[in-house]
Amino acid sequence: MKKICFLFVLSLAAAQLFSQTLFTYGNDAVSKDEFLRAYNKNKTPVTDKEKALREYLDLYSKFKLKVKIAKEMQLDTLQQLQADMQNFRSQVEDAFMNNDKGLTDLVDEAFQRKQKDIHVLHFYVPVTDKTTFADSLKAVAAINEVYTQLKNGNNNYDELAQDVSNRFLATQKADIGYITALSVPYQYENIIYGLKPGEASKPYRSKSAWHVFKNLDERKSVGKWKVAQILLALPPNATPEVIAAIEKKADSLYDRLKAGDDFATLAKKYSQDKLTYQNGGEMPMFTTGKFDNVYESNVFQLKNDSDISKPFLTKYGYHIVKRLQVIPTPTDEKTDENYVYTLKQQVLQDARVNAAKQKFLEDVLVKIGYKKNKAVKENELFQYADSVSANKKIAEYPVSNKTIFSFTKQNITGADWLKFVNDFRQNPALNGNGKNVSDKELFDKYINAAALEYYRKHLEEYNADFKYQMQEFREGNMLFEIMERNVWSKASTDSAGLLKYYNEHQSKYLWASSVSVLLFSCTNTKAAQQATDALKSGKDWHQIAAESDGRVQADSGRYEISQIQVPAGTAIKEGLISDPVVNATDNTASFVKVIKVFPADQQRSFEEARGLVINDYQNYLEDQWVAELKSKYPIKVNEAVFQSLLK
Repeated sequence: MKKICFLFVLSLAAAQLFSQTLFTYGNDAVSKDEFLRAYNKNKTPVTDKEKALREYLDLYSKFKLKVKIAKEMQLDTLQQLQADMQNFRSQVEDAFMNNDKGLTDLVDEAFQRKQKDIHVLHFYVPVTDKTTFADSLKAVAAINEVYTQLKNGNNNYDELAQDVSNRFLATQKADIGYITALSVPYQYENIIYGLKPGEASKPYRSKSAWHVFKNLDERKSVGKWKVAQILLALPPNATPEVIAAIEKKADSLYDRLKAGDDFATLAKKYSQDKLTYQNGGEMPMFTTGKFDNVYESNVFQLKNDSDISKPFLTKYGYHIVKRLQVIPTPTDEKTDENYVYTLKQQVLQDARVNAAKQKFLEDVLVKIGYKKNKAVKENELFQYADSVSANKKIAEYPVSNKTIFSFTKQNITGADWLKFVNDFRQNPALNGNGKNVSDKELFDKYINAAALEYYRKHLEEYNADFKYQMQEFREGNMLFEIMERNVWSKASTDSAGLLKYYNEHQSKYLWASSVSVLLFSCTNTKAAQQATDALKSGKDWHQIAAESDGRVQADSGRYEISQIQVPAGTAIKEGLISDPVVNATDNTASFVKVIKVFPADQQRSFEEARGLVINDYQNYLEDQWVAELKSKYPIKVNEAVFQSLLK
């Protein structure tokens, strides 16, 4: 009974597997997924879905038959096709060597955070690697005390910082002002955007300090601002008298602006901002977090374009600011592609992108089956790494033949590791011109580099999109080669076959209503008018073109009336010189002179029909060839699977 049940399960699994096969050709099969992938890349809007799918199924099955023959002929081993494959691979593989979803998530996160600005208070206790153990304990106690006091509602921030400094260790307090996404380090941003208004963060340790952040307030994003400023700078160590004199001068300039003086003119004459005064004081666009809180709070109070602030003081001097333009922060990612693109570039240049890179690397290590050999200790690897040099062959080191870690299909040996170390230390471009890198850091670098290189070489095994893209290119190349050999080249060189086909199908090659014409293509309408005037005066068209210095090109021939370009409504008759037709893209102009008009249904000669005959003869040869292929490798469609495509 168990045996019967087991066989039933096997047969059911086989049936399910076959149910996903859309069609077979000989012993080969094409899955529903492969077909849909190809169809969806090429589909256009249709009214009859079944008809469209049937037609594409016919095309795709013929395509697979041709590729099968190309494989049997080993055309994929041709040197040129292999070179094309390698070149294509090198062009596209980098696009698959990153965490696209991780990057998208980071951009989405930044977009959402950009919707609001947060007013941040920052407490920090500096610590370094040289801080004594005793002071490290005091730093922890100090920052915990800050957190506890804030959590309990202590809002006297200056006294709090002073009290903690007196009791434990020097504690700093800073009002950062309003920040938004990408204006502070990512690790701080994550903490700050996780806080509710009025909430303080738990202590966080960075390399240089212990930190606590408090969300003092939130507001809707102020957007991007364009302003101009007049800056009256404070000299170093300015006395109260000097500051008062500068303030008085700033007030007088403000009074002149209120009276109607031009802001840009005064900025060019009086502003001491060396970067902007020559441009009338205009500053690059900025948003929250670019300048200090005093500057931004005064600027962001300006309600309308052209509003001018009263003079205000910062550590740089007295500022008078004019609002020029404000661009609101987009609230829908789908409506402003340029904004999202710029945001993506900012994310790519920010340290936060390392999070996506690290996640990608972690995923890669899992996918490729990274396994460390525990029998080889890191100390042993580091010992030989410290002594490796060009004076001793790497193969002579005891660790060289040992597997130190492995991937699914590759073992990495001690020799590989030592070669990496040697190359790293001798190459300034790799080692940062002698930058001190520990053995542990170097070993981690090597694991990462080896893993990514292995993943790159085996991308087809781990990324279905890459696999299909390479398959499409490979099969497309083979198709082109097999069609060139079996159809296109044969049709164009088979003179006897072409003539025979023409004689047997002359009724297909009749002229529609046609004309014998002179065609003129001119660089512009002026050149077209000059050519028209010359033609009307009786000048030979060859001479017109020759004397035009390249501004006029001319040719003659017989064309069906539907093929010539003339203004709408033009009556075609012998002797007509048409008005020019202007190309809106490049302003070139063309016109025709009609030599003779021919009625429809006149027979084309073989030479006149040659292009059409070649095309039809190619189709004829292709149809014969495909019929032979179908006879050799019958195509069988799984109708049940096809019907599932219609749902």
